[in-house]
Amino acid sequence: MKITKASEEDIKEVARVYVDCWKTTYEGLVPDDYLERLSYEEAEHRWLNFLKDENGPFIYMAINHSGKIIGFASGKSTEDENFEGELYSLYLLPECRGSGVGRQLISYVAKSFKEKGIHSMMVWVMKRNKSGVGFYERMGGMEYIHRKSEFGGTAVDDVAYGWNDVSVLCMKNKFPC
Repeated sequence: MKITKASEEDIKEVARVYVDCWKTTYEGLVPDDYLERLSYEEAEHRWLNFLKDENGPFIYMAINHSGKIIGFASGKSTEDENFEGELYSLYLLPECRGSGVGRQLISYVAKSFKEKGIHSMMVWVMKRNKSGVGFYERMGGMEYIHRKSEFGGTAVDDVAYGWNDVSVLCMKNKFPC
């Protein structure tokens, strides 16, 4: 497996992973009809716009030995008063979860933030997404703040986790920051 920065040419596959992950990860957490309406085309448009934003967002992709994108993570600066950067997304195909790929992707995001002079970051996760919440807690994230989001007319509770120093997220012996 290798991790590489995404370009506009990769967005179609990033969108595929995004939609496929939403349909498995958020089943039972958001309305079924919301998940059914997700489309690769809309996701492609969304991620292309994300990548083109003038504030310098980025996406790292995990690619398996067959050349298939199996997951991705994205980051961007944030205007939050306590955190400079945001881990905007982390998506892994179900068969890749628990394999360390998520940790590696976050390590790349943390390293990229450090290179940009961004030393802290936060991430939003649905509170009922127990695997996501557990993952960020195991990664040392501290619960920070709560908000409500709406998907398909259903309100969900979100929780943010934060890291005051992204250096702790860089994997030892791989990406010293």
